[in-house]
Amino acid sequence: MKQLTLIGGGGVRAVLFTKSLTLKASQAGITRLVLHDTDEQQLGIIGKLCRIVIEQSGVDLQLVMTTDIREALTGADYIVTTIRVGKEVSRYTDEQIALDCGVIGQETTGPAGFSMAIRTIPVLMDYCKLASELAPQAWIFNFSNPSGLVTQALRSAGYDRVVGICDTPSHTKLRMAEAMGVQPEELDVEFFGLNHLSWISKVSYKGEDVLAQLKNDSAFVARVDEFKMFDPALLQSLPFLPNEYLYYYYHREQALGNIVKSGMTRGQMIAENNKAMLAELAKMDIEGEPQRALQTYLYYTQKREASYMAIETASGAKPLPPAEQLELPNSLGYAGVMLDFVASLQTGERSDIVLNVPNKGSISGLADDDVVEVSCTITRDGAQPVHIGEVPENMLLLMKSVKRFERLTVEAVQQQSKELAIEALMVHPLVGSYSIAKRLVQSYMTSYKDMLGAWK
Repeated sequence: MKQLTLIGGGGVRAVLFTKSLTLKASQAGITRLVLHDTDEQQLGIIGKLCRIVIEQSGVDLQLVMTTDIREALTGADYIVTTIRVGKEVSRYTDEQIALDCGVIGQETTGPAGFSMAIRTIPVLMDYCKLASELAPQAWIFNFSNPSGLVTQALRSAGYDRVVGICDTPSHTKLRMAEAMGVQPEELDVEFFGLNHLSWISKVSYKGEDVLAQLKNDSAFVARVDEFKMFDPALLQSLPFLPNEYLYYYYHREQALGNIVKSGMTRGQMIAENNKAMLAELAKMDIEGEPQRALQTYLYYTQKREASYMAIETASGAKPLPPAEQLELPNSLGYAGVMLDFVASLQTGERSDIVLNVPNKGSISGLADDDVVEVSCTITRDGAQPVHIGEVPENMLLLMKSVKRFERLTVEAVQQQSKELAIEALMVHPLVGSYSIAKRLVQSYMTSYKDMLGAWK
């Protein structure tokens, strides 16, 4: 029997995670799912939905819900961390403070990501320390944002069985395959960079690298959401295809202008959406009306996904399918990356996955212990990043600047140093100003003084 513990199991995406798990639980050898959350009421609501998903799947998977972290971690073989310290309102606060200072407010990129990281890192450090006592052989998969920065902090602290996970690369590959009219397994897509700061360096189809052809194909670009937001001339000038989050760097003033013009940040929209969903579910007899409860959950989930990056790109939300056609996706979704990793550990069968792991010489110019987001080969022994080698100077310099920001942020948390925090934001390309960095740090410290304590 293998146990998977989901820390943050009361989060709204836990239902989708559970659905994904039912599709691959047998292959991954997982027979017990433990949902942990500090919010007992929300855990109860989401947990009931997860139980319905498991029962409808017919998979032999035991479900346990608990607010006791020691109980959740004891005996775990795999631990997934997906927490939001400060809950949804904190995301809105993080983003609004950044906007008030005249810089982009986005929860993983720039100052809002910094704020989330300094709250998240201490909590996950405590969880990892406890896991080393109660489940010393467990692999820990970090989904908590900003994933790369948080994983860097945990790895730097010596937790060498921590792997950072982001579903953006896998989703991009799926949409690329759909736009090409081929099956995803027919494509070999190579990624390199940092989390939410990466590029596609190779796209192999039937043994041929078709990257140059694809990025210069306007019809293909227009069919892939991750690419169509960029100026076509930019895509043609770049040697590689960019991760969608590079929109905030390559089109910074457009992103900032669109967010300001909309009058609402992504964080505010999600907070309101989740609040409405949970309020509606709380009034229901979820166990007595399982289909109605799932439909309610799916409506709000689809509404959230339909608005992804709509504010920043001024593209408008995608239309929702009719309510009667809403179904839980019969795909691995965002948990698929972790489950593929686990399956390779169990079976020894090789898989190719994009992960946040130590560089180990993969990208020239970065340190071996710099956590990077890169294509990896997974076997029973774990993850081995592919060799990328030298990359264009402008891309390397951008990565090094953001990695410097990450390293300084980790040091700032370790030392509880405002001075290092200011220096971290000052070197971030989306801030680049001492006076703005100082104002940001003061605002975040004031907003979260009860969580952060007194920094020097």
